[in-house]
Amino acid sequence: MRRFVNRLALIGLSTFVATPVFAQATEIEIWHTLSGSNRAEFESLVSQFNGSQTAVSVDLTHYDDQAELEEDAAQAVAGKRDKPDLVQLADDRSPQAVAQHKDILPLYQLLAKYPMSDASWFLETTTEFVRDSRGRLLAFPYMAEVPVMFYNVDMYRSAGLDANAPPATWPELQAHLLKLRNDGNVSCPYITADQVKVHIENLAPINDEFFVTPGNGLKSTRNLSFNFNTLYVRHMSLMVSWRKTNLLMRHSAGGQVNSAFTGGDCAVLTAASGTLGDVLKSDVTFGLAPIPYYAQETKQPGAPFVGGSALWVVNGHPAARQKATAELLSFLAKPVTAAQWHQKTGYLPLTDAAFRAADVSFYNRIPGARKVVEQMSNGEGAKSAGFDVPNYVKIRPLFNAAFDQAVSGTEPPMTALMKAKKEASGLIR
Repeated sequence: MRRFVNRLALIGLSTFVATPVFAQATEIEIWHTLSGSNRAEFESLVSQFNGSQTAVSVDLTHYDDQAELEEDAAQAVAGKRDKPDLVQLADDRSPQAVAQHKDILPLYQLLAKYPMSDASWFLETTTEFVRDSRGRLLAFPYMAEVPVMFYNVDMYRSAGLDANAPPATWPELQAHLLKLRNDGNVSCPYITADQVKVHIENLAPINDEFFVTPGNGLKSTRNLSFNFNTLYVRHMSLMVSWRKTNLLMRHSAGGQVNSAFTGGDCAVLTAASGTLGDVLKSDVTFGLAPIPYYAQETKQPGAPFVGGSALWVVNGHPAARQKATAELLSFLAKPVTAAQWHQKTGYLPLTDAAFRAADVSFYNRIPGARKVVEQMSNGEGAKSAGFDVPNYVKIRPLFNAAFDQAVSGTEPPMTALMKAKKEASGLIR
């Protein structure tokens, strides 16, 4: 745990002069799981906030993973330890269920008491994953991200590829990977992190399909079914062939493989956009591009689902602490602050103002960075808005295992996916 706290010293001038009374700063606590450069940037912003005023003091508690955080959260709910004021929770695709918990205060309720001038700037297209069916914001979507493709510019040039023209489709990417391997002598052409988000969940909206029918579960969660159609047959078969021919070298559910790209060993990485912070800190010259699509499926790629994590307000604290929490969130939402967060981490610019406040040179020096943000306006809204699936926190590991089984050759691709779909159907019910 790393703490950033402003302390007010009481200084007695003399025994003959009355000692002034200073108001005690209102202390609030945040539990979070940010790591690497993103953790450092968050700590820096909180330190800036603490140093900018004396009324509020923010204390940070860091957890190595979500499971550890949730274990302590259970202790807090049971009254065995103090509750934080804000807690970072990973997207589980059931935000309304989280908001109904007695220990959660939906963000729109906090903002009704303590209005935030920047709240109207939150872009709905990038915050659907923390909104309810009425469009109300349930949590502060500070760690919103989408899957993207990073590529090593130097390796591209060595292979005779145009570093300013990354592949738009999966077949084009295959041609680039072959050229990287054969002409560029790259031993690790492609790796993928966040494999379920990249290759299963977002395969649908990017290719103009529903991930879940009917309607991605956004209007009703009754009779839901995962839409594993011919698109999935094509893509999973392609991934299996890439693994067999040493184009796809490593894959993981989280970001475990990212270091192979930031270390300069691999040419192409698909991962969450929040990986940008660590890539920026590396010595790799890189470009950025949207996740590829299939031209046979759609003429224009759609926008991917926005996911990631958010800061949820914890209920049950005195009004002074709720007001202090709102003041911190207002600071984080300021256009300049939010733009800095976006540029240093790769998390989406949640406001138009933050996007406009971002340094033009940031987009100019990273090939494709602007296109990734602009892609969020692509596609048919209902298919890209998000999806709501009961018990999805238990379903995602099933899809992760299915991808592992298919790529390793222990199960035919569609057999693995259909088995996972059957188990998932039971969990939905």
